[in-house]
Amino acid sequence: MPTRLSVNINKIATLRNARGGQIPNLLQVASDCERFGAQGITVHPRPDERHIRYDDVRTLKPALHTEFNIEGNPIDSFITLTLDVCPHQVTLVPDAHDAITSNTGWNIKKHARFLRNTIALLKTKHIRTSIFINPDPDTVRRAADTGADRIELYTEPYAARYPHNRRQAIADFIQAAQAAQEVNIGINAGHDLNLHNLAYFRRHIPTLLEVSIGHALISDALYFGLENTIQLYLRQLQAP
Repeated sequence: MPTRLSVNINKIATLRNARGGQIPNLLQVASDCERFGAQGITVHPRPDERHIRYDDVRTLKPALHTEFNIEGNPIDSFITLTLDVCPHQVTLVPDAHDAITSNTGWNIKKHARFLRNTIALLKTKHIRTSIFINPDPDTVRRAADTGADRIELYTEPYAARYPHNRRQAIADFIQAAQAAQEVNIGINAGHDLNLHNLAYFRRHIPTLLEVSIGHALISDALYFGLENTIQLYLRQLQAP
């Protein structure tokens, strides 16, 4: 199955919020991403709404034609939002309220009951659920026990090691992917994947269902243009 590309548009909202108003227009960019070949749109609203706002999420849902993925810490306001909007997928991320960006996966052993109850609630609305985790086989197995449909592998450690030793960088992720197959849970991935490291990751994780990419893709679009950049990323996902 081809790996799907979901474009995270948080950075577009950051740019818009820097000046106020509607430039760049979030809905137009999301629509353009779909038109240019993206198979999904990802947003990650935070409590301070420093980029994506809760109202953005509500406005985006009826305007999209591809998969809509909402990421975030499952605090009460986030859960209320997702149950109201009913996206195709919710990715649960253990962000601290003041985190600049996601920087670790769940300690599922510690939060198993909370995650199990949260996932059960989301499933009452038929929302596919994914848990953001570090690449550890035991954590993968614990994720399956929560009832989640998928895991999202936190790939910043891979991206950091890739320029120095790509085999070492991918090793933990291969083991995590093997564990995921054993417990029949789907695999997503995201964080610091880019045009340099994406094809190698995809090649070694052949069961990868979806990647969510924002910062690198939007940065590349400044040089290559949004349409061309999305096509470049799709080619990386299709590379042999």
